[in-house]
Amino acid sequence: MAANISLDNIRHSLAHLLAMAVLKKFPKAKLGIGPVIDTGFYYDFKLPAPLTEGDLAGLEATMRELIAAKLPVTGHSVTTAKAKKLFKDQPFKIDLIKEFVKEKKDLTVYTTGEATSNKKQETKRKSNIQHSAFSIQHSFTDLCRGGHVENTSDINPDAFRITSIAGAYWKGDEKNAQLTRIYGAAFATKQELDQHLRMLDEAKKRDHKKLGIELDLFTFSDLVGPGLPLWTPKGTVLRDVLDSYVWELRKAAGYERVDIPHITKKELYERSGHWDKFKDELFRITTREGHEFALKPMNCPHHIQLFARKKWSYKELPQRYASTTKQYRDEQTGELSGLARVRSITIDDAHVFCRPNQVRVEILKIWDIIHTFYGRAGFKLRVRLSLSDPKNQKKYLGTPEQWKRSEQTLRDIIKERKADAFEAPGEAAFYGPKIDFLAKDSLGREWQVATIQLDMNQPERFNLSCVGEDGAPERIVMIHAAIMGSIERYLSILIEHFAGAFPFWLAPVQVGVLPITDKVAGYAKDIMKQLADKGVRAWMDDRNETIGRKIREAEMQKIPYLLIIGPREVESKTVAVRERGKGNIGQMPLGKFVEISLHHG
Repeated sequence: MAANISLDNIRHSLAHLLAMAVLKKFPKAKLGIGPVIDTGFYYDFKLPAPLTEGDLAGLEATMRELIAAKLPVTGHSVTTAKAKKLFKDQPFKIDLIKEFVKEKKDLTVYTTGEATSNKKQETKRKSNIQHSAFSIQHSFTDLCRGGHVENTSDINPDAFRITSIAGAYWKGDEKNAQLTRIYGAAFATKQELDQHLRMLDEAKKRDHKKLGIELDLFTFSDLVGPGLPLWTPKGTVLRDVLDSYVWELRKAAGYERVDIPHITKKELYERSGHWDKFKDELFRITTREGHEFALKPMNCPHHIQLFARKKWSYKELPQRYASTTKQYRDEQTGELSGLARVRSITIDDAHVFCRPNQVRVEILKIWDIIHTFYGRAGFKLRVRLSLSDPKNQKKYLGTPEQWKRSEQTLRDIIKERKADAFEAPGEAAFYGPKIDFLAKDSLGREWQVATIQLDMNQPERFNLSCVGEDGAPERIVMIHAAIMGSIERYLSILIEHFAGAFPFWLAPVQVGVLPITDKVAGYAKDIMKQLADKGVRAWMDDRNETIGRKIREAEMQKIPYLLIIGPREVESKTVAVRERGKGNIGQMPLGKFVEISLHHG
């Protein structure tokens, strides 16, 4: 790969080569889009016949032939008429052309290979490409904004892999045609690709959708519906432990718990601006009297109404409200994915209502909570300052002056904190800028987790104020803070981060008690009681099975400690301890074991 060629351009060109390979196999395929993604590219197709995982190697081989053919890649602008003529047999491209024209975007096309050539060039190309038959004289033209490599020889043929097949709806709308999405991974070197593929293999083993069922944490029911997880007793323990820890940290920082309903009148979200922003994602309810309600897609307007219930003196601020509660969004079925994308979302939500001169201290308090919470799980955090898009200010509430002031406030706090941070224009919430925290998991993948949002617009829309020192109303500001964000999504990350082997403090079952025979059941039950008295989450396997089978099955459940109880343990008043990943660590009195386990927790 030439040093001056961007990886994005290589990935984009590979997407076009994938389309060429698919057209070789299915000449009547209809083409969707083929964008670059973080680790490679994908392309969407409407195919005349099913594609299987077994077909991927053949597509790869064809793409490598095209790379070896050293095909030029060129682009130029076209008129609307020319574009429609070029893609007259491609309905999805025609749809895009109409959309781009409506949005007044320029139309450009890129061609891989030469559309026209003399006989000498044609003969040479046929030789290079080993007589592979492609449309338009071994070339491919796509509606595309660029950029690309200048020649397919700029692509390292050993540094990409076609990885998987998935379903996708055209433009992400389940009302539209369902397409086949083919994913590819691409990097600058084979070494980077191999490293990524090893990570993908490990990620499959850690897939929370698989582990969640194996460890009996959650389930889904066809009768309940997709995107609506049901939590087992063990999964509920996980949720409660995490939420209790967040509340412990918040309570120490002066937060108070509140509770809010799951539905609201339409008018609340019209006032907040959420109705216009999210109306297509709302579950709507019409009462028998004809009133329109919605299942809440967020909690902040409800907390605002709690603050608005009375007049506040400046001496009573800040007011800090917290509630862990579900909210609901009508996500499209094709975009649902285990716990990572659901319709029933549990948010550990909190809002601070304060004076502008209190913002710094309140945000730093939240930052401390986030740092402590994620540190316990071993995550290192990176910070993103999510700003408005200066080219599209119309999509945000409020004035440019408000945004400039809010963004500079967060910028100053980040600077004071000396955080590893970067700025991301266009990533702000529609009502205010935010500090987002990114956590890198044990596989090196980065996820957005916690967020702190500064909001000067909702207080304006709801006329929120306090009585200042001079007795006059004073406009307040609002801080939105979610530590885990969606508990469901955070657990999808956490399950994969630990591969289901949770640390002692978090494990749903911390200790498994395994009596060897019924004769020691009384002592085993006494051990269970003592563990419960110490606050240890224990479970006893009193089945009539061999101890070997009990140990194997308990280890598959990734329980941190197993206590083996036999006649010797009864006689010596001890327990035989097995530690996850280490095996037998010896006999000891129960008190010593509890001290060791709690210390490790």
